[in-house]
Amino acid sequence: MTEAEKFMGSDNVEDILTKIENKSLKIESLIKPYKPIEAIKTALEGYPPQDERCKFANWIGVRKALMAIKDVEGILRSLNPQYYDILMKYVYRGLSTGDRTTCDQCLKIHEKLTEKAGFGCILRSLADTVNTI
Repeated sequence: MTEAEKFMGSDNVEDILTKIENKSLKIESLIKPYKPIEAIKTALEGYPPQDERCKFANWIGVRKALMAIKDVEGILRSLNPQYYDILMKYVYRGLSTGDRTTCDQCLKIHEKLTEKAGFGCILRSLADTVNTI
């Protein structure tokens, strides 16, 4: 069962929040020994349901993984292109926070991601209104 199916398989928001919390703990455990690729992949797996609490809880884990990136180009070289569009969605989420540190990191990622994935990545992430984060 994929992470997305796990999120969508439960209607109980509390169960989903518990799964997101476990995912966040896994991300933290990958960041500490500096395994950024694994942390980013874990962070980007599965869309949370449309409940705002779930989306926010999921964003916290993704933000931790984004902020741990030191070599953006290296991460993107190692990251499967299937993750590019969802990464771009989270970059825009980070930019919308207004937090200077988060915005600076997201702008770095945005620049390198656009170079790697092209402008189509931007368009797809903005046009996808079904999978909101």
